[in-house]
Amino acid sequence: MPHGSLSLPARLCLLAWDPTAEVTGPAHLVRAGALAELARGGLLTDEDGIATPADMDSLTGDAVLDGLLELVRESRPHRWRSWVPLHARVTSDAVQEQLTAEGWLRAEKKRVLGVFPSVEHVLERVEAVDALRDETRQLLEGAVPVAEVSERDAAAVALAVAAGSPALLPDGDRERHKERVEELIEHTGARAVVQELCAALATASH
Repeated sequence: MPHGSLSLPARLCLLAWDPTAEVTGPAHLVRAGALAELARGGLLTDEDGIATPADMDSLTGDAVLDGLLELVRESRPHRWRSWVPLHARVTSDAVQEQLTAEGWLRAEKKRVLGVFPSVEHVLERVEAVDALRDETRQLLEGAVPVAEVSERDAAAVALAVAAGSPALLPDGDRERHKERVEELIEHTGARAVVQELCAALATASH
């Protein structure tokens, strides 16, 4: 994909972007992406199903990922599945701010009930996001051999399918892609963790 500079949670946020859709969400999906990214980078390790910081000092340089890493370090131990919904909006909001700063989204000020100030994010780079979605669908449909798919892209596809993302599953049929998704999960570089995260997203989206 020509979107290699996007982190996994940022990519998933754009894939799921649809302010009119009633899906669990983008917040849960974005959080799962951030957890997977930290696991792939070795900053979070799997200890009997518990998301465990590898050390207390390392950082990624990405404000979203480092914010989540700090939250995990300062909290009591939780299983990967528990971290998917826990304060997920914090990570989702941080990703939206990041994407706004990078020009993918545009922040528009508005007033709720005509009184309370609020900010609504609007997709700015529509064509680029459409291209990202098309490329991701092609990865899901098998246009590229799994061995040639990057680990990050493999994780993006698997997590988005687990969440039932309409951009990838307009008919909502996860079962049709089960074998392909399993192959992609094996290719993520963090198989056990991504499996747990996918299970959490699948449960939440039903």
